[in-house]
Amino acid sequence: MARNVTMSLIGVLSVGALVTASLGWYRTFSFIGGAIILSVIATSTIERSDSDPDLAPYTGLIGGLAVFFLIGLTGIWLTWDPSVTEYSYMLGLPVPTLIYFGFLWLLPLTAAIYYSVIFDRIASEEIVNDVIDSARKQQRQESFPLAPSRSKAPAEATDGGEVTDE
Repeated sequence: MARNVTMSLIGVLSVGALVTASLGWYRTFSFIGGAIILSVIATSTIERSDSDPDLAPYTGLIGGLAVFFLIGLTGIWLTWDPSVTEYSYMLGLPVPTLIYFGFLWLLPLTAAIYYSVIFDRIASEEIVNDVIDSARKQQRQESFPLAPSRSKAPAEATDGGEVTDE
């Protein structure tokens, strides 16, 4: 159920992005773009969890990203104007640029690093082994275009010599 709702939300947001871009409402478009990014992250979280109700660690990540995007985009649009040629500076950067780097790049990156550090607390060894086993099983079943073909014939000598049973 959550997957269908989230995918419907992405569809509605995509149509909204097309409409706002065609009307030239770029501020609204940027907020819709941030919402699309967050909904795609939420969708991947739902898909990876196999409908497991234990989404608490990821809910915090998605909520944090939503707050960062909202503050960042609001800050940019309140402090930036294309007709302005002189900006006030903070830490050697124009304030809109500092807000952009801080809230749309640095803080989300910090959140990703934080989740990689606490990964062992939110994912057990069983989960990791299950993912690896599943990937190996899938690779054995598939035929990949650039992978060497696996023949079931016995190995032959490659040095031109005779194969002997010793």
